[in-house]
Amino acid sequence: MTPLDQRFTEFMLQSGALRFGDFTLKSGRRSPYFINAGAFNDGRKIATLGAFYAEKITAAIADGTLPQDIATIFGPAYKGIPLAVSTAIALTSMHGMEVGYTFDRKEKKDHGDGGILVGTPLEDGMKVLLVDDVMTAGTAVREVVPKLKAAADVDIVGLVLSVDRMEKTKDSDISAVKSVEQEFGFPVIAIANVREIFAAASRMVTLDGQPLLSDAIKHSAEDYLKRYGA
Repeated sequence: MTPLDQRFTEFMLQSGALRFGDFTLKSGRRSPYFINAGAFNDGRKIATLGAFYAEKITAAIADGTLPQDIATIFGPAYKGIPLAVSTAIALTSMHGMEVGYTFDRKEKKDHGDGGILVGTPLEDGMKVLLVDDVMTAGTAVREVVPKLKAAADVDIVGLVLSVDRMEKTKDSDISAVKSVEQEFGFPVIAIANVREIFAAASRMVTLDGQPLLSDAIKHSAEDYLKRYGA
């Protein structure tokens, strides 16, 4: 079977979620690539994305990085909601794992069922796996962990991302992924990291047989990772 990182890179390109060029990011950095999770905008794409998350999760369970008895998949609002739902569906339907999904509201609901969490209720001792798209500074994780801990004494067993940008944060020489791992003590796993994505894209060609990545983009990527990589 084609390696996961290559299949995922092809999927992101076909979905329009991954583009190469010259982009100015929210951080102000000029990047040779851009990832737009909003491009996963129909049933086929989000179902395929959930299947990729589920494949990475089951591989991490097999190698002992994650536990087998995950009770629910938690996705932070808003982008994490379809990730949690599609991943839970894929784990159940494709891998035989009985797992729930949970997400938070941006604002606490004061009527009806109330509360700030939706989906599988959290209970003490429950093993919770977080999912998100691309981590830049780890802000979303730092916001949701207190919410989960306030709801119940859950065991957060890890975080699965679509892409690890492998970039150092503004305030240190370590990546946001490593920073979160050190702060919270759980593993952060990505379906693919940026070096794997560039390596996979470098092997691809366009419909007319030309290399997908120009030499200019390759050099720009090398310079970018030398400057910002962690």
